[in-house]
Amino acid sequence: METIKQIRLGNQGLIIPPIGLGCMGMSQIAGADIYGKADEAESIATIHRSLELGGNFLDTADLYGPLANERLIAKAIKGNREKYVIATKFGFEIDENEQLTWKFNGKKAYVKKAVERSLKNLGTDYIDLYYLHRLDPDTPVEETVGAMSELVKEGKVGYIGLSEVSSATIRKAHAIHPLTAVQTEYSLFERSVEEAGITKTLKELEIGFIAYSPLGRGFLSEEIKSPDDFAANDFRRGIPRFQGEMFYKNLELVNEIRKIAQEKQITASQLAIAWTIAKGAVPIPGTKRVKYIEQNIAAASVSLTAEELAKLEAIIPLGTITGDRYDTSGMQAVDN
Repeated sequence: METIKQIRLGNQGLIIPPIGLGCMGMSQIAGADIYGKADEAESIATIHRSLELGGNFLDTADLYGPLANERLIAKAIKGNREKYVIATKFGFEIDENEQLTWKFNGKKAYVKKAVERSLKNLGTDYIDLYYLHRLDPDTPVEETVGAMSELVKEGKVGYIGLSEVSSATIRKAHAIHPLTAVQTEYSLFERSVEEAGITKTLKELEIGFIAYSPLGRGFLSEEIKSPDDFAANDFRRGIPRFQGEMFYKNLELVNEIRKIAQEKQITASQLAIAWTIAKGAVPIPGTKRVKYIEQNIAAASVSLTAEELAKLEAIIPLGTITGDRYDTSGMQAVDN
């Protein structure tokens, strides 16, 4: 398998592959499994295989674990740090006992504290791309981004980004320090950033667009046939998209997408990834298994015609109700 080309993310100079590796599922979050149980050795092997194929862009956060995910990545990249582009995030407050408080914290003092902790956990002296994970409603974004800007000047952070924010927030933040990326959930199932005009804002300001959950949190992986396929502590059991009647309505849409994938002789997952790339995003599908990283990276070479794109988008047109992507409290944390 050939290694993949590199692209420019945003206009600040960061070079990455057109697809990243979302590492969230390699750890629990506050005791809940994310997309099933993870195995550390297999997760590390997945990171190494990704690098062999040119997939050197890893996405993590201090929230994942909390902190365990960054520590796992430190083990995986040891001795090879310079070959990877590492993105991590802060903003969900973690206390001195390494416990989540479930508050948001974007205050200057906390930004400084969070970055030092992430640097230590990742076993590195710089973070390539540092995101504010969620907006702190009690702290002006200008204060948070001002503090992040100082980290860039100090050489601790290369580039900065925000996650799940509105166009208004993006503009305010970008005026303080140029943003390299904005990360949000984006897939055939979740296109609210298009509806809200956020993708248009990013294009106008030349900010990169990172799409997490490009497989609709596993819906497009073809592995989920019933809500009972989730383990008892799988966090997706609490997400409206996967509940009751909505689950089966969405499964019908997946079956239609699968038909197009079969015509192209690729998997539905690969088709979904190729779609996000065709839409100008950099997808970061999460996996913790070697066989899936190979499939995902191969999807970066799949090209779609305008006709195929139109056909796909006709299955789930903008405005289609597929169910909320988080429970009520999770949706309140999304800045829109």
